[in-house]
Amino acid sequence: MRSGKYMVIPVVLLIAACQNTGANYTPVIDGPVNPNYNYDLAQCRQLAASQPMLNGDTAMTSAATAGVAAAGTAVISNKGHNVRNAGLVGALAGVGASALQNNQNRESIIANCMRGRGYRVVG
Repeated sequence: MRSGKYMVIPVVLLIAACQNTGANYTPVIDGPVNPNYNYDLAQCRQLAASQPMLNGDTAMTSAATAGVAAAGTAVISNKGHNVRNAGLVGALAGVGASALQNNQNRESIIANCMRGRGYRVVG
């Protein structure tokens, strides 16, 4: 179990690093921007930041990846600690994948919000 607890550290750091990255996204605007651009962008970023990095889908993704990793390891190397560690790594990978997906969702929220305010967002 000693090595298992150290696997948690990279995922915790990843989630902490991504906490506001999606909410700080600056979309590429095609064409002129109006004088309210900075205010509009700040409002859209605030809306995106209000969305959680971890949500209900995180638990499902984590459980699914943990199950797949543990089952695969059980078939290949059926030792208790290997299966346990594979399950832990799978769960952590699921949490990380969910956090990355939610980060991308925040960027989409900003892009859609800016489109709703009349900007031609291209990226």
